Amino acid sequence: MRSSAGWTTRSRCWASAGVVALALVAAPLAAHTPPPFTEGLLWRIAKRGVPDSYAFGTLHVADPRVGIAPPVADALARSRTLALELVVGVADERVFELEQLPDGRRLAPLLGQAAYVQVRTELAAQDVPERVIERMKPWAAMIKVARAAPRGGGTSLDEQLFAAARARGLKIEPLELVDEQIAAFDTVPLETQVAILKHALADRPALEAGIERTLEAWLRGDLAQLARLNAGSHDRFSDLGRHYAVLTKHLIHDRNLLMHHRLTMPLRAGRVFVAVGALHLHGEKGLLALIARDGYRVTRVH
Repeated sequence: MRSSAGWTTRSRCWASAGVVALALVAAPLAAHTPPPFTEGLLWRIAKRGVPDSYAFGTLHVADPRVGIAPPVADALARSRTLALELVVGVADERVFELEQLPDGRRLAPLLGQAAYVQVRTELAAQDVPERVIERMKPWAAMIKVARAAPRGGGTSLDEQLFAAARARGLKIEPLELVDEQIAAFDTVPLETQVAILKHALADRPALEAGIERTLEAWLRGDLAQLARLNAGSHDRFSDLGRHYAVLTKHLIHDRNLLMHHRLTMPLRAGRVFVAVGALHLHGEKGLLALIARDGYRVTRVH
C-alpha cells in the first residue's frame, strides 16, 4: 500500500503464515470426520450438487523457491473466483493513520529509549520518516522490523496468484478489508505488542533463521511444523510463550472466523479458489476445519 506519506507499507500477519510444497491426493473423508489438517497445502472442497472449490496455503515471502506448482495452477484454472486474505496492492489512505498511536501518544515511552533508537535506525533504513516512526503503533513497527526482504528478487506467491487470476479474468474477492485486518492487530494487548517487538529487536539472527525454517516447512507442506514455529521456542526468552499464544489467538484463530464467514455464500456457488496464509489452514481451529463443519468434504490434493 502507499500511504499519504509516500512510503510503502503492507499489513501482514506476524505469524509465520503462508505455506506450500504440496504432496499426493488423499482419500475422501466423511464431512463429519474432518482430517487433522496437519499436512498438505492444496485442498479440494466438495459437496453434492456444488462445483468443487479449493483452498491453498500461501507463504508471504518472495523467494525463488516459491511459485505456483502445476496442481495449484490446475485448481486455479477450474475456478471462477479468487478469494484472497487481502487483495494485493489495494491502496487505502487510512492505513497511514490507522498505524499511528492515537491521542498524540509516542512509541519511545512504550519501548524505552534504547529499544526505540534501534527501531528508529532499522525503519529509517527502510525510508520510513522519523515523524511517522515516533507515533507508530508497536505492532506496525514489529511488522516492519520483522518482515523479510525479497530473496533473489521476484514476487510473493500472493502476488503471483493475483496476477494469474487477473490474466484469466477471475473475479477477485478479499476475505478481509484493510481496516478489519488492522483492527485485528489493534486487539492484541499493548503488552504483547511491545514484548514481541523487543524480542524481534533482541534476537535478529534467530528471526532470520526462523524465516528460513518456515520456508522449509512450507516447501514440505508441513502445517504442523509451521504451527510449532509460530508458537516459537523461547528458551532464552521464556516469558514469551504467553505472548505468542495471545498473538496466535488474535491474528490467526479470530481472523479465521471472519474469513470463514466471508466464504459462506461463495462456497455455496462453488468454483472458488481460496488463498490464505498456510497457518490459517492448520488444525481444529483452522479455516479447513470450519469449512468441514459446514458439511463440505475437504480432501488433500497436494
